[in-house]
Amino acid sequence: MELADKLSILGLSEQKVKETLKNESLSKLLGSIADQARENGELNKSAGNLLYNLGTKLPRQFHNHLPFLVNYIANGGINQEAKLAAAIKFVQNHPSGNLNKVEFEKSCGIGVEVTQDEIESAVASVIEKQKKAILNQRYQFNTGPLMGQVRAALPWADSRKVKEEIDLQILTLLGPKREEDLVKPAKAKAEKKEKPENPTANVTQPTKQPLTMAEFLKTINFHAPGENHKTDGYVITENTERLLKEHLRITGGQVRTRFPPEPNGILHIGHAKAININFGYAAAHNGVCFLRYDDTNPEKEEEKFFIGIRDMVEWLGYKPFKITHSSDYFQQLYEWAVVLIKKRKAYVCHQKPEEVRGRDPPPSPWRDRPVEESLQLFEDMKNGKFEEGEATLRLNLTLEEGKVDPVAYRIKFVTHHCTGDKWCIYPTYDYTHCLCDAIEHITHSLCTKEFQSRRSSYYWLCNEVGTYCPVQWEYGRLNMNYTVVSKRKIAKLIDSGNVRDWDDPRLFTLTALRRRGFPSEAINNFCASLGLTGAQISIHPDALEAHVRDVLNVTAHRAMVVLEPLKVVITNFPSEAAITVSVPNIPGNDDKGTHNVIFDREMWIERSDFREEEEKGYRRLTPQQSVGLRHCGYVIKVQEVVKDSSGNVDHLKVSCEPATESNKPKAFIHWVAQPIKCEIRNYERLFKHECPEDPAVVPGGFLTDINTNSLSISLGMADISVKNAKVYTKFQFERTGFYSVDPDSSPDFLVFNKTVGLKEDKGKN
Repeated sequence: MELADKLSILGLSEQKVKETLKNESLSKLLGSIADQARENGELNKSAGNLLYNLGTKLPRQFHNHLPFLVNYIANGGINQEAKLAAAIKFVQNHPSGNLNKVEFEKSCGIGVEVTQDEIESAVASVIEKQKKAILNQRYQFNTGPLMGQVRAALPWADSRKVKEEIDLQILTLLGPKREEDLVKPAKAKAEKKEKPENPTANVTQPTKQPLTMAEFLKTINFHAPGENHKTDGYVITENTERLLKEHLRITGGQVRTRFPPEPNGILHIGHAKAININFGYAAAHNGVCFLRYDDTNPEKEEEKFFIGIRDMVEWLGYKPFKITHSSDYFQQLYEWAVVLIKKRKAYVCHQKPEEVRGRDPPPSPWRDRPVEESLQLFEDMKNGKFEEGEATLRLNLTLEEGKVDPVAYRIKFVTHHCTGDKWCIYPTYDYTHCLCDAIEHITHSLCTKEFQSRRSSYYWLCNEVGTYCPVQWEYGRLNMNYTVVSKRKIAKLIDSGNVRDWDDPRLFTLTALRRRGFPSEAINNFCASLGLTGAQISIHPDALEAHVRDVLNVTAHRAMVVLEPLKVVITNFPSEAAITVSVPNIPGNDDKGTHNVIFDREMWIERSDFREEEEKGYRRLTPQQSVGLRHCGYVIKVQEVVKDSSGNVDHLKVSCEPATESNKPKAFIHWVAQPIKCEIRNYERLFKHECPEDPAVVPGGFLTDINTNSLSISLGMADISVKNAKVYTKFQFERTGFYSVDPDSSPDFLVFNKTVGLKEDKGKN
């Protein structure tokens, strides 16, 4: 019989058969189920549907129970969806594979037939409880909950019969539908809000709060602790049930995750997503998250990286449950390697690294060497009897990606950050991370998509050494346009002088983003907005900057700072002494308080806020046009344009008068008096192209794509409110953008980094 004919036996339509045949593995499975079922005679449509659902819903690690379940469906024991769901749940709850038939039939309602009288009685009971609401709402009453209540009382009742009985008893109670019952209820219209006639300009508007990562991750349906075996693809052994019970005893059913960075570089924006997912998922489920340094490459590890990683995790607002190192478990990892050798699952190999690189390397001639020989050679490796590269320990398996016999241990005569010179053999990441997860009883091993091809080796290693096996879940990696995040490439940027260090604000390392003034809250909100999908995504920096603006707009105090100063002298200043002006820290939010600035006869404005020649659409200061000064309530008019010997404007002499309805100017500008001089660093994209690493776009390599105008430095003048500001304090420079105090600042001289521009650059005309 053709496979298509077998699928038709299960009740699939012709179109559904064609669609199913496109999935080779599913089609083959369903064909096998059809063959088993046919041995019991002809199938009715209901049984066919149940068999199809069985094939699509039962995780593949439980497929050894298919003959058992198919037999119950074919013989009519399982004759409805509720019983099939109960049967699948029962099988999943017994990972050892030993199914007690009596318990199974009791749990799944095998042989239970609910009579019509029982259905009528149960329906009458739930309708009586809701009688008042039904009489009031009549046929607008939602009967869905009634179905649920009857099913709770009679789990094996036929759903169709229950629905028919509910409809019948409601008809009996209410009688035939009246004309008003046929009218759909009108939707309540929201009241139209009137717009205020004169909305206050520059007032900070409240924004809808985005979901935090923890709030978002509450909606993600991963497995419950201890139910590892129910996840698709999990490998079940004879020890699984015992190990999971022991795991639950140790953890108390608590969610455990881990963030396992290599301490050989600074974390970047992609790591921020990983930190948020791992710490966020634990927080969402009242669990804990370990910070585990994967310190298996001692020649690349430095103390500053260990410290920097922890600092960034805590800066993002997370506190590790425990800080551990892969090296904490080196002894256990070594002992497990010996176990693998004894089981012929690992062997010592002498192929050179260059021999095993690339696709289809030659098979190792030492793959079948005697166990005792590999044990002795591995001991010799540990005792320093081989030079680096002369021997490795390899695992006896093939990864999904086709890689044969990956390396588990290699020789490195390098002093280790934690263990000193105790070891000269070091485990690889592929060997280490799954076993460290097992040791720490991690419930959810959350990692990026490129590790999906190593999931089988993850489960294989845990099962072969006989330890608890966590579940690996993958998510899509985050890439950012207009940057590079590779440690090697950032090092080249530093060495070539294109950036200053790992925290240069033009980079997308986390230390760089902090230095530039990005709030950690904004980075977390950005990560939450990306969701949790398997797709690798490349994001434009504008998306991150939008979240930065959202946070800074309601948190950064306002300040007036002139970036290109033009001196202005007020000839009729209204006071003998300088005037103190009160300015709101955040307009529209009185709770954020105020600060004082000085208004004096000698002041500075932006050079771009004055033009000698009047231009159409230009609304600021000209010899013919007055302009308002923000916050102080005055309007200034040009009396004289004073020029230097070269004919350039040196300063302006102006007169001032209080702003009134009669002299209301077209625009208001910012200004400073008795200012503080400061350095302003403005940034643009470091690279010219979105993908500087793409040879098709940048054939000369990423170093040839540098934007030489990515940094500009100028001297500015700030109002006195910024004096004594601490490093990383954020401000919104009015009409200019958001800026942050740089660590290069001193008590006598502030340096500001531009964080992001404003959404709308108001007042530019």
